[in-house]
Amino acid sequence: MQMPVHIVAALGFVENDQEEILVVKERRSGKWVFPGGQVEVGENLMDGIIREVKEESGIDVEISHLTSIYSNTGTYEGHSGVKIVPTKVMFDFVCKPVGGGLATSDETSDSRWVSKEEVLDMVSDPALRIRYQAYLDYNGNINYMDYITRPQFELKLKRNV
Repeated sequence: MQMPVHIVAALGFVENDQEEILVVKERRSGKWVFPGGQVEVGENLMDGIIREVKEESGIDVEISHLTSIYSNTGTYEGHSGVKIVPTKVMFDFVCKPVGGGLATSDETSDSRWVSKEEVLDMVSDPALRIRYQAYLDYNGNINYMDYITRPQFELKLKRNV
């Protein structure tokens, strides 16, 4: 029997003392997103998000709390030798900046702090928009959502756990 394969990823909603949110611009797509990405082999979730935020934005963070867990249950054809991109399990954390400075990387062409009200003017991806709204609405209960992103975004399940 073959073991199931999932991509595990983490995203950070980094909020500074001025209640601004950290966003980064992806080089590949040109879209504004929140820092985060795949957890590497042998790495735990929290170390993964701390590394990803630093790599993509130059900002050092500490994790405050988990707000949401997501499943992207859609699979699709990959590229560069990847036949099928598998289901993803994603965790969203609220983080606080503790050092570093805004920077770019091989993956990002810009990074900046924006007011909470401006975020949705910049972030266009439907999955990220719904995840940001869940962050804004966080009331102490963990959000869980199941969605697919291709061929178009579809929310399949939304609940608190």
